[in-house]
Amino acid sequence: MTDKETEQYAKLVSRLREFVGDDGRIDLAEAAEIRMIVSPLVSASDECALLKRLIDDVIADGRITLDESDELLKLIGKILAKRSGLVYGIEDRPPAPAAFFAAVQHLLAVFVGIITPPLLIAGGLKIEDATVKGFLISMALFVSGVCTFIQCRRIGPVGAKLLCVQGTSFQFIGPLIGIGMIAQNRALASGNTVEGVMYGLPLIFGCCICAAPVEMVAAFLFKKLRRVITPLVSGIVVTLIGLGLVKVGIISCGGGFASMGPDARFPFAGWQNLTVSAAVLLTIVFFNTFRNNFIRMASVIIGIIVGYVVASFFGMVHFETGAMLSFNIPVPFKWGVDFDFGAILGLGVVYLVTSIEASGDITANSMISGLSIEDDSYHARIRGGVLADGVNSAVAGVFNSFPNSIFAQNNGLIQLTGVASRHVGYWIAGLLLLLGLFPVVGMVFSTMPDPVLGGATLLMFGMVAAAGIRIVASQPIGRKESLVLAIAFGFGLGVELCPDILKHAPDAIKNIFSSGLVAGGVAAIAANALIRIKE
Repeated sequence: MTDKETEQYAKLVSRLREFVGDDGRIDLAEAAEIRMIVSPLVSASDECALLKRLIDDVIADGRITLDESDELLKLIGKILAKRSGLVYGIEDRPPAPAAFFAAVQHLLAVFVGIITPPLLIAGGLKIEDATVKGFLISMALFVSGVCTFIQCRRIGPVGAKLLCVQGTSFQFIGPLIGIGMIAQNRALASGNTVEGVMYGLPLIFGCCICAAPVEMVAAFLFKKLRRVITPLVSGIVVTLIGLGLVKVGIISCGGGFASMGPDARFPFAGWQNLTVSAAVLLTIVFFNTFRNNFIRMASVIIGIIVGYVVASFFGMVHFETGAMLSFNIPVPFKWGVDFDFGAILGLGVVYLVTSIEASGDITANSMISGLSIEDDSYHARIRGGVLADGVNSAVAGVFNSFPNSIFAQNNGLIQLTGVASRHVGYWIAGLLLLLGLFPVVGMVFSTMPDPVLGGATLLMFGMVAAAGIRIVASQPIGRKESLVLAIAFGFGLGVELCPDILKHAPDAIKNIFSSGLVAGGVAAIAANALIRIKE
């Protein structure tokens, strides 16, 4: 290659990594951009010539199927494997200082994502006890450490054996709050208190454990599931997740449920609460405009720090130092477990969708790490990684935490740092375990004022919805697709906006479909499978 061709090839490799690191798929818009970059290289590289030919066929069809996307990904995987540019590969063992530095960067990228779901679930269940909230955060960190180690190490068939970081999943927040409210409402109806059922946490943990095998079974069926849960269905589900969580975020921005009482010091939607949440949101947006990727990744943490400062100025922050110097001992089934068949079925749908997302994350991780996505080892990684997702979620329930999933943002960090070594994952796991064992971390974040959390999560949830819309928009929208969208959003948003539509339904139906995510997700899967249109 000439110097100019080498430069163009490096640009191509860089963009390919960005595309596959995003969602593990190639859509029409991405294919068109790749075609522009690869066109000058067709005479210099056989792989580039073949890649352009495949993209030309896709663009000529005006749509991209799963099979075509897979074919493009396989070829892209070969190109990335030849030019991986990694400083440390999957099996390399970086020196301790380098491994620790890489682990800290990964930790900064995922820390807020791990602690936010337990905070939001606690807020949705109106848990005001700082000790309970602090323990939930500690266990989220502890379990993420255990689960990350399993993914990186692979124990028997369980684990992807890649640098995969696990953390509490945002996809389950809405359904889990709904399950907790079921237990609370039952307790109140029978003359008990919400504290008497530990705010519904035992029912949440029991249902999470019982539904987790859905993802374990899906690990062995991921090829067939991709024919059922298509990109259109995935996009609908991801959009519903984001839209469903926006309500949670906006309530936190206003001050949370605690500020709705008549004696609240800072009333709901008062100017102090809105000022704090606006400061957090604007700070995150500001630092996201920087070119420096590390500043962008730290934008949420910076925003939360700014929010803490502003909230402290208003007198909103009160630290409880009594338990901070103690030591958290993980206790299996600390509050017991309870079960509800309808809620378990509803969670099963979320686990099913999560398994498809996990397979995409593992595919992207494999490609960025310079590994093949064609041979038997790739299928073993997918099977082991998705299986670990399910096993880890069951382990999380045992240790009083919420379902885990693979964090996609770490794929981008592998690309930035050039460090794909799974041995770095052991360092990440160790740091998470340490943070989870010391209550000071959980207690500090359990005192986070609701507006601080709201300012960060409102933007994060909006981005989740935007990602879903992008997936939907990448697909050709014909009559069938329009009908699927209408049915799914009609059912999903309908239940969210008017939950009373199910008030006369049997408890089993009510418990399953009271979540807009479950109602819309099931409707999308069924409509996409059953609707047949003759053009």
